[in-house]
Amino acid sequence: MYVLHIANRQTSSWSLRAWLTFRQLEIPFELAFHPFDEQDNSHADFRRFSPSGRVPCLHHDERVVWDSLAIIEYLAERHSEIWPEHVDARCWARSACAEMHSGFSALRQQCPMHCALRVRLNEKTPELLDDLHRLNELFEDGLTRFGGPYLCGERFTAADAFFAPIAFRMRTYDLPMGGPSRDYLERLLALPAMRQWQSEAVCEPFRELPLEAQILASGTVLKDMR
Repeated sequence: MYVLHIANRQTSSWSLRAWLTFRQLEIPFELAFHPFDEQDNSHADFRRFSPSGRVPCLHHDERVVWDSLAIIEYLAERHSEIWPEHVDARCWARSACAEMHSGFSALRQQCPMHCALRVRLNEKTPELLDDLHRLNELFEDGLTRFGGPYLCGERFTAADAFFAPIAFRMRTYDLPMGGPSRDYLERLLALPAMRQWQSEAVCEPFRELPLEAQILASGTVLKDMR
């Protein structure tokens, strides 16, 4: 049995990617939840189950796979539905996931994922707008090239899981996404698995204070649903 180790649903975008892949593609797994402590000093404790001290981390038989992209590739060796079937779509999906995995630093810094808050940004910096422009471009390319409603065609794949945190960010910060991009992200938010993640996130009692301080430095909290 797969055992997936994750952290706070409110804020752990990396955990969401791996969890949503399992959940949406109906791959059986067990969940191990480890909340961040309030000051985000969890690294040493997380080293008990994750070599990097970070989440997500997957345990399967005697194997340990850490990092969300590595987890996806490990699952893809066993489940053909992880990536698109057609080679062109599969190449595009892998490239898009790698870009998300390593890029969009301004978005990450100014708009950390937080499912329980609604925030008005103090400003949208040129760097943030550049990231949003690239996301709009990327989404419209995938939707046009492969026909939608998902990024790589008719069915949900790992590419959609990797961009699911953008859907929560769009809603939290009211980010200016283009029509096709906004429609796509709203479709992700409407998925039963995403609604489950959201509902469980707002019920969690845990706080990640350094991240919340980062959010307060970027904008004003309009609503806290916890």
